[in-house]
Amino acid sequence: MDVRTDLRNIAIIAHVDHGKTTLVDELLKQSGTFRENEQVDERAMDNNDIERERGITILAKNTAVRYQDTRINIMDTPGHADFGGEVERILKMVDGVLLVVDAYEGCMPQTRFVLKKALEQKLTPLVVLNKIDRDAARPEEVVDEVLDLFIELGADEEQLDFPVVYASAINGTASADPAKQDDDMTVLFETIVENVPAPEDNSSEPFQFQVTMLDYNDYLGRIGVGRVFRGTIKTGDQATLIKRDGSTKNFRVTKLFGFMGLKRMEIDEAKAGDLIAIAGVEDINVGETITPVEHQEPLEPVRIDEPTLQMTFLVNNSPFAGREGSYVTSRKLEERLKTQLETDVSLRVENTESPEVWKVSGRGELHLSILIENMRREGYELQVSKPEVIIKEVDGVLCEPVERAQVDVPEDYTGAVMESLGERKGEMIDMVNKGDGQVRMDFIIPSRGLIGYTTEFMAQTKGYGILNHAFDGYQPVAQGQVGGRRQGVLVSMETGKATPYGMLQVEDRGTLFLEPGTEIYEGMIVGEHNRDNDLTVNITKLKQQTNIRSATKESTVTMKRPRILTLEEALEYLNEDEYCEVTPESIRLRKKILDKSMREREEKRKKLAKKNS
Repeated sequence: MDVRTDLRNIAIIAHVDHGKTTLVDELLKQSGTFRENEQVDERAMDNNDIERERGITILAKNTAVRYQDTRINIMDTPGHADFGGEVERILKMVDGVLLVVDAYEGCMPQTRFVLKKALEQKLTPLVVLNKIDRDAARPEEVVDEVLDLFIELGADEEQLDFPVVYASAINGTASADPAKQDDDMTVLFETIVENVPAPEDNSSEPFQFQVTMLDYNDYLGRIGVGRVFRGTIKTGDQATLIKRDGSTKNFRVTKLFGFMGLKRMEIDEAKAGDLIAIAGVEDINVGETITPVEHQEPLEPVRIDEPTLQMTFLVNNSPFAGREGSYVTSRKLEERLKTQLETDVSLRVENTESPEVWKVSGRGELHLSILIENMRREGYELQVSKPEVIIKEVDGVLCEPVERAQVDVPEDYTGAVMESLGERKGEMIDMVNKGDGQVRMDFIIPSRGLIGYTTEFMAQTKGYGILNHAFDGYQPVAQGQVGGRRQGVLVSMETGKATPYGMLQVEDRGTLFLEPGTEIYEGMIVGEHNRDNDLTVNITKLKQQTNIRSATKESTVTMKRPRILTLEEALEYLNEDEYCEVTPESIRLRKKILDKSMREREEKRKKLAKKNS
């Protein structure tokens, strides 16, 4: 079998924040891809605003570097399990994976998730122990952990014989010896070239290309990015797009692009093994195959994990609707959600009986909150409901998604965390005392038990705890109450501006969510009650002015600092009878029914219906 010795295709996979993107930066710099005087940002591959702000990768990216005579195509993948759809597709394009593991933290839930996907595809693994320069690094133990994980996930003998490179991506160094670092990353380049299989060279056979990512260009429209599995293609060729439903569409290839560094360059020809982008057909989608007109043979479609969480998206109908956003109508919202479907294969959007309401399903809270955050930055106004897990039937049994949660906490807080996760139907499967006052615990817990848990966890551990979780599978639905908010809320009874005087009157009733001077409306949630029932309050009250001088006039009153919720915190906080109103300027929580007496009537009706059933 002929192979292309001048080419290697690899994907970089890891748990979030273990240094994938920084490692790619260094490979780009050290391969001489950039000019001497070229200005390159840190984490150059993360080019989306939210990716830069949060320091996470959301969308998979591809780049290429040249090492001596070999071109190395590199796919940088997200670490969060919420973006697992991205990881799965990318793995179809490559022959090997670079598993990056933090030399201190070791194997984490998402390490397991991404490695499991890679081993299922029978890819050749290379292990990079990153952050080896950290004082607390424990390379020997972590290599053992990685080996145990490979065995647990059913790796074959070839996969178990993985090479290990010890690196410090931030310093741009690597070596084969954990005790000392070389001056650069030559060892890593050589390990990739020696161990990753070269792609098969079957350029003489009929052309076959599969779309694994989509790009968009104002001039060219949609562009399909993927791998040439066999054959050769040239600009101007006639080709056939075989769609997922089996239908076909003939078109002419108007442009071909290859990748080098951070640039997409026009090329005239591509052959088996190359990662390229093809333009020329408008309605191209992920998983579809491009072949010659005379030899139509589709590839196996890409399998994507099903969504596990759903939310209702609605047109904003609050009293402040239309004040802050540019796009507020149902037509604009529907268009935007349909556009998202074109590039996000893990997302589902269903219409409902109402033309102003959609059911949107995704892979997790982060997946959906990033979509909402992008929409508000683009000028959209909308409302969303509490996230709910998707229950499905497996062999006649109702099952719900469960997650593997890994908790790192100081010893003093283990009791409180075990108790709270136990109440949420979490089952502890492992507990390790790491010897430095830190304890690591592993739990299997229903996904709905983790909704809204982060805030409680941070309070329990005084901010010292670290919680990571990844989707593990489906299990029969746990009986009884799982998770949910325990506190009631403070609901405004008036429309107006929050006044310091009004806020001071209710401070002892709970925690407020807004600053003085914020505009509020009747039915809007303004804080958390310190009891388990909702309380209607008036924080728009003004102090009555009199002409009598008070003896305490000069004393100053200090207000407690309000708790301002981020978008993720607001979504986690919601109850079934509440919405989160999202606009470019504001994130507001509100009751679905704004009028107090109507809310009370609805509550009585529900209690009566429950009693009768």
